[in-house]
Amino acid sequence: MHTWPTRWFSAVLFTLAVAGCTTTPPPQRPSPSAEPSAAPAEHIGSGKASYYGSWHQNKLTASGERFNQASLTAAHRTLPFGTRVRVVNTRNGKSVVVRINDRGPYSRGRIIDLSKSAFQRIGDTKHGVIPVRLEKAE
Repeated sequence: MHTWPTRWFSAVLFTLAVAGCTTTPPPQRPSPSAEPSAAPAEHIGSGKASYYGSWHQNKLTASGERFNQASLTAAHRTLPFGTRVRVVNTRNGKSVVVRINDRGPYSRGRIIDLSKSAFQRIGDTKHGVIPVRLEKAE
């Protein structure tokens, strides 16, 4: 026969055991400030950019495709054809992603030649040459 204190003690132990079987709350997500920031873009180079004149329209590029001034393409001396590059105008912060499909520029001091369409997205064609930073695009 159980005495009153023994029954009471057994009831408390049973309650604690049942309470220990409850589910745990879902893990909390880290706050947005605790999440890792995006990796910085890989810097390719800085210099001056110009754009192809209209007389290049439909001529063959070094990659073998026809030049189209309405496409977002560019010429670079060494980057492989097909490489996607983000070109950032360092004066106004505007950027455009282009695909390398030609060799050049051959003018001293320039790092990239853009199609007219690409140039217009980041600068005014009246200037003809703008300072830029090149980054590898994803």
